[in-house]
Amino acid sequence: MGESEKTEQMFKDFEREPVPAELRKNWLEMGLVWIGIGMCLAALMLGGVVGFGLDLASAAGAILLGSLVLTIINAMCSIVGADTGLSTAMIGRFAFGDIGVYITAAVLALGCYGWFAVQLGLFGETAVAGIQMITDYTANTQLMIIIGGILMITTAIYGYRGIALLSKIAVPLMVIILLASLFRILSEHPWGELVAEGPPGDPMPFGVAASIIAGSFMVGAVIGPDITRYAKDRKHAVGAAILGFLIGFSLMVYLGSILAHAVGEWDAVKIMIGLGWGLIAIIVLVLAQWTTNDNNLYSAALDLSVIFRTWPKWKLTLVAGILGIVIALSGIYGKFVQWLMILSATIPPIGGVYVTDYFLFNKDFYRFENLSKVPKWRPIMFIAWIAGSFVAFCTTPPPTGFGWFTLTTVSAVDAFIVAVVVQAVLTVLDRKSRGTWPEVTPM
Repeated sequence: MGESEKTEQMFKDFEREPVPAELRKNWLEMGLVWIGIGMCLAALMLGGVVGFGLDLASAAGAILLGSLVLTIINAMCSIVGADTGLSTAMIGRFAFGDIGVYITAAVLALGCYGWFAVQLGLFGETAVAGIQMITDYTANTQLMIIIGGILMITTAIYGYRGIALLSKIAVPLMVIILLASLFRILSEHPWGELVAEGPPGDPMPFGVAASIIAGSFMVGAVIGPDITRYAKDRKHAVGAAILGFLIGFSLMVYLGSILAHAVGEWDAVKIMIGLGWGLIAIIVLVLAQWTTNDNNLYSAALDLSVIFRTWPKWKLTLVAGILGIVIALSGIYGKFVQWLMILSATIPPIGGVYVTDYFLFNKDFYRFENLSKVPKWRPIMFIAWIAGSFVAFCTTPPPTGFGWFTLTTVSAVDAFIVAVVVQAVLTVLDRKSRGTWPEVTPM
């Protein structure tokens, strides 16, 4: 075996083919991966924002509701990944067509790129703040971003195996440190007193809080097949969704709410350093961002692999990581909210389209052996995707959206539901007049 063949085998991740049955994983391993992805500073800070505006009982209800929405959507999307063994982008070849997928894969890649750059920017900013609080030394933000980016590339380049290995090591350590922080807080602020207190900040409507939770991780829910293509079967995919989203993510966010109530501060790094953890707080920062952001890079490379079909994924990961570092250095972190809103409008309807097509109409065609039969374009899918995105912008407040009306109060969920309805209705009408895919669509 030559050197290039050894390299390809080392980094093999089945980016353009189904994951073999003998390599499939159980719900616990994938659940730990999802927890690692959700266990980030953004989740703690999100919990802090919700906890600032609600009492702890109401915050728990809002977080649980938002997490339940994420769990349901992720479970539906993840089942498609488990059944087919294919990534989200490869599933998109069946849903949008062999040429049409170039557009949706590019959007998914940009979404993952954006998250990677934003999280990397957050890593750099908080690393500098943490080091300064501990040592009084002002580190270079750009240098911290580069160091963080290199760490994240090292696991993402190995694909699922690298991400899963890091999660197995990092998640238990982070849970121990975070629980220790919680116990230390509760020793000074009894639980009964915290529950009885009102919100420490300006009140936030319950629906708005639930919407923030559901919208925050919607992109991750929709690209679930990137992880669950490694699932042994549907049950393991759904079990991973429940463990990762309903349990792991919601508890992480709620911990942020508890800390905010107790300390009157929503910045998780400042809280942990204030508790006297020192270097441990920096370790938590590194692990939290690392386990989240290597997955963003991993998914971006999977999306790019259906566009650049002759490139091995490990090379795409390396190039994507370098480009992501450059984007982070440009200061995209400052546009975090706007970027999140745009992703919440454009990516969820992609999930709505392929879930509807798979479960209601063309499940039997979503098989790797049918890839040569895939039509170049599937116009109905694009109409449904555009409709879902447009409605989401209509329900998103200015300046990112138009703010014309409200449906579920969660723009990302609006986009998903509208895409499902439009695609289902148009497909039924089309079938009545023409027949079923793929025979009716020219190759």
